Amino acid sequence: MTIDLLSQSQATGGRRLTLRTICLHALMILLSFVAVFPIYWMIVSSLKAENDIFSTTLWPAYPSLENYAYVFAKMPILRIIANTTIVSVTTAALQVLTGLLAAYALVRWRMRLAGFVNGLIALSWLVPFQVTMIPNYVFASRLGLLDSLGGLIIPNAVAAFAVLLLYHSMRSFPTEVLEAGRMDGAGHWRILWEIVAPNMRAPIASLAILAFISAWNEYFWPLLLSRKIENSVVQIGLQMFMTQEGNLWGPLMAAATLASLPILLIYLVLQRQVIESFMKSGIR
Repeated sequence: MTIDLLSQSQATGGRRLTLRTICLHALMILLSFVAVFPIYWMIVSSLKAENDIFSTTLWPAYPSLENYAYVFAKMPILRIIANTTIVSVTTAALQVLTGLLAAYALVRWRMRLAGFVNGLIALSWLVPFQVTMIPNYVFASRLGLLDSLGGLIIPNAVAAFAVLLLYHSMRSFPTEVLEAGRMDGAGHWRILWEIVAPNMRAPIASLAILAFISAWNEYFWPLLLSRKIENSVVQIGLQMFMTQEGNLWGPLMAAATLASLPILLIYLVLQRQVIESFMKSGIR
């Protein structure tokens, strides 16, 4: 068996193919199947008729788009997907912006209470959302932000996780480069945007992706603020097909498939950048 493995290793261009490597690849294939199969099942279920929705066949005998037609007839799916995209993109951009400004101030500015402020930010990250939910709701209500996209964006414009992630990445930035910029007459603003930010593309990209996905999957805060479906986001729209009388699984799977398309499209377009950014952030 060892001889066979060595011969296979030579055939694969010098790579050493061991039993451990084979087992690891088999495990990765199994885990990939476990991760992908629910998505496949969601798409297949969206193509099934109502009387065929609980069948265990891997592909419907008569696939149809009736569930998609029902979704478009019952709810403004394109509008709420557009709302979700606006909220997610804006929230991610604001978290990156505020995180960069806060992290740069904590790293570069000499302040007596810098450690205390950093500790408070870390502690605020540990506070559950349910604790701040009611004060945020009262604040948004007094500002007239109920049932609006601004109410969904503004309370999430600053995130402790964003500040901490960029703070620790910025601490390892070479101080010699920053001092060279200071000697050339550059101010803090110019140093941040022309020296620091371009060289922190990996953690910034990782943070932007995580913030976008987190905002896209947000449920409780939009549920609390939304009054009309046309001003809501996709997570609230999916709830329309879940009633006390029973769930409409076909339309629900069709709406979930449509809601997944933007994120899937973004990943396919930015696949290489997404993988590289997470790898570089992990190494750092």
